Amino acid sequence: MGLFTFIKNAGAKVFGIGKTTEEEAAEAKAKADAAELRAEEAAARNLEETINDLQLQVENLNVFIDDDMARVSGMAYDQATKEKVVLVIGNTAGIASVDDQMTVEHVEPEAQFHTVVSGDTLGKIAKHYYGNAMKYPVIFEANKPMLTDPDKIYPGQVLRIPHMD
Repeated sequence: MGLFTFIKNAGAKVFGIGKTTEEEAAEAKAKADAAELRAEEAAARNLEETINDLQLQVENLNVFIDDDMARVSGMAYDQATKEKVVLVIGNTAGIASVDDQMTVEHVEPEAQFHTVVSGDTLGKIAKHYYGNAMKYPVIFEANKPMLTDPDKIYPGQVLRIPHMD
């Protein structure tokens, strides 16, 4: 007797044992999809916990993540809280967009958002939006508690720029 060759995946079809390459690939994909879903659910729960830890008042807060998009719903206490929640979620690694479906209990004017670029400072941003670099504390306060130091901003970060009367 010598060396015999066989079709590797035929056995699963003939005897109903083992798996074809396609079946194994489908199972692997299903496992990977399930793991990704669990990771997205865990990330959403972590964001909800972070928002609560920051004492941002949102009733019935719900964060859902699908790939690089997050959807947030609930009733925010005011417009500033709503915008801060969006920024907490949007300034998280891996999130490219936030679908804001929150409502607001106490309506107030919407703030503008500013994406920090290299070389930006809060003073430079304040000069751009308010015409006065010394108004930087307004921007700092508007982004608390996410900002803990006015000198610690980074390129790509999105900040609230509140409306000035």
